[in-house]
Amino acid sequence: MGKKDKKNTNKISGQMKTALKTEKKLNAKQKKELAALGEDDIEKVVAEIEREEARRQCIKEVVIDAPLRRVNFTLTAHPFKDEIIMFGGEFHDGRQTIVYGDMFFYNINKREWTLVKAPGAPPPRCGHQAVATTNCSGELWVFGGEFTSPSESQFYHYRDLWVFRFIDKKWEKITTPNGPSARSGHRMVHMKKQLIVFGGFNDNLRLDYKYYNDVYIFYLETYTWQKIEPIGSAPAPRSGCILLPTPDHKVLMYGGYSKEKVKKNVDRGCIHDDMFLLTQINKNDIIKYKWINIKQTGTRISPRCGISATLIQPAGNQAFLFGGVYDDDDNEEEDLHGTFYNDLFALDLEKLCWRAITLTGKKETVVANRIEKQRRRKKQKEESCEEATEQINDSDKETMEDLSKAMESSVTVVDDGIFTVTIGSMEPSTSSSLQSISTAINSKEAVFCPLPRINAGMVVKHNILYLYGGMMEESNRQYTFSDFYSLDCRKLDEWKTLMADNLSSQIWFDSSESSEESENEDNSEQEESDE
Repeated sequence: MGKKDKKNTNKISGQMKTALKTEKKLNAKQKKELAALGEDDIEKVVAEIEREEARRQCIKEVVIDAPLRRVNFTLTAHPFKDEIIMFGGEFHDGRQTIVYGDMFFYNINKREWTLVKAPGAPPPRCGHQAVATTNCSGELWVFGGEFTSPSESQFYHYRDLWVFRFIDKKWEKITTPNGPSARSGHRMVHMKKQLIVFGGFNDNLRLDYKYYNDVYIFYLETYTWQKIEPIGSAPAPRSGCILLPTPDHKVLMYGGYSKEKVKKNVDRGCIHDDMFLLTQINKNDIIKYKWINIKQTGTRISPRCGISATLIQPAGNQAFLFGGVYDDDDNEEEDLHGTFYNDLFALDLEKLCWRAITLTGKKETVVANRIEKQRRRKKQKEESCEEATEQINDSDKETMEDLSKAMESSVTVVDDGIFTVTIGSMEPSTSSSLQSISTAINSKEAVFCPLPRINAGMVVKHNILYLYGGMMEESNRQYTFSDFYSLDCRKLDEWKTLMADNLSSQIWFDSSESSEESENEDNSEQEESDE
């Protein structure tokens, strides 16, 4: 190669220089922010946690009442024992975020939770994936996920693969090259001695984010990764989709979420409701893969993300899906403002047909139904309220003030056996508050169902469906659950409450104002950097 060619090879474009300069400024800014917050660099924190866990020599098992509130964790059925394994997750109280690295075993027969601290455990994470296999007397495989600092000023994605061997009660980190890039929100299934990983996203909270639609296979016999390149029209990049193995050894993918930049500092979210099959093609002893776009039939589930899904064993020819949320805004904010669901659907994995599940149990008055109704009508009611407010004269305002005082002096308590809703001290000018009161007091007769939520843990063992935790948002406040339910998949009669949850005990710190101020400062500094 001549000197001219070599010179051109090493040349850095103006765009690259700008990106490097911006990254340098952001790094310097972050160091100052971390110093002010008293936080260490997140990569150093993760590495230190991993070193501490590696030094653990003994196994510690403690019976507890119940795990703490959490969302974005995994719930997995033990391949042999009558147990369910919970790992990881997160909790946010409006002021800070806690990411968990704990592991619990739930004994179905004893109805007892045991906290297990085993040698060499992975660092805390949420948004990861876990599957159980029958290899070596039973294993739990965990891939990827994310970790955030308490202030959420730092965000870290994992690309590591771990295995927990039940017989030894020890973790092992599998360091094999050519695996997926760092990500969370991906999906992973176990099929024919393989772990198949699809999608996910990576967001460094600085310059950009990326959603994936790539497919990787980890071979459990050889401990090797392979990226496959399926032919056909691939699904759009996404996270949080449904990924399930079918009875004929195909992989079904449904739904998910992604976002794209509309303009500077403005993103637009997209909730996907399409369905694909990943199939194998064997030609001349060469295995290839193909994506096929599937036409869905039956009573389709409405578009949403954050759905919980699980395969029904042992037949494995259908799956159950619960909950989710549909954002009805432009997604210009991080917070969720939309319709949360608590309905249950079945998906036939042979006929690829949807079916809405109606429980046959005894009907009772439930408060849960008010949430879905409120969300569906929220936007319409707010618009009507704005028009009505403009037409209110002075006497009308006095009437409203009198009504407000009467409502403040009258407190209504509705208790459905799961949590207590206290209705009172409401602002009558807020249409959503009035709607909440109306639907709570006049809630209709229905078969009991857990409250609407997203990203709950859901799994099936011995044809019993188990549902734990998750999160819902109401009036700019997040409710993270610690309730636990079961449902007989054969009878489909009623949800049984294994552990109730008193949401009034959850403390929430309203940090919206400080967040807006911080965002405005970030935007102004970014504009100065661009100039």
